[in-house]
Amino acid sequence: MAHSYIRFDFGTDEEKAQQARHKLDGWRQAFRLDKKLQYKLDRPDSAGVETVSKPEPDVKAATEKSKGKATEKTKGQAASVKSSVSAAEKPAANGRVGLLVRLYFSSHEKLSEQRWLDRIPSEEPFKSASPKVIHHGDAEFETTDKQFETLV
Repeated sequence: MAHSYIRFDFGTDEEKAQQARHKLDGWRQAFRLDKKLQYKLDRPDSAGVETVSKPEPDVKAATEKSKGKATEKTKGQAASVKSSVSAAEKPAANGRVGLLVRLYFSSHEKLSEQRWLDRIPSEEPFKSASPKVIHHGDAEFETTDKQFETLV
């Protein structure tokens, strides 16, 4: 069975990528395409998110230090520390986001595969993401296939 890939680059627009993921999930359920339509989100700089999420123990330390003070102050300090942590995570979370979709139809379903290859890039959240279709015979198919297998 030959398969094809569609690569989307959403840039830093995480919201559009989540809308696209949601739309693909809806199609998978509605048309029973569980193994025929698979996708994985590609975040090249996802290692930066892990390093930023470590300041959370500081939130606990700040609340433990202020236990002797009034409860209102404790809640206010904890909220301010949490907001600073979430503000620090936002730049890292706004990294580049890509979506790699694999269409895996059997040889007698060529028409269905072609319809999905035409339909997916023409829908709204995918249009603005510069779609690129990669077929089995293309030069970059091997690297895309390996990349898809390594993504989580």
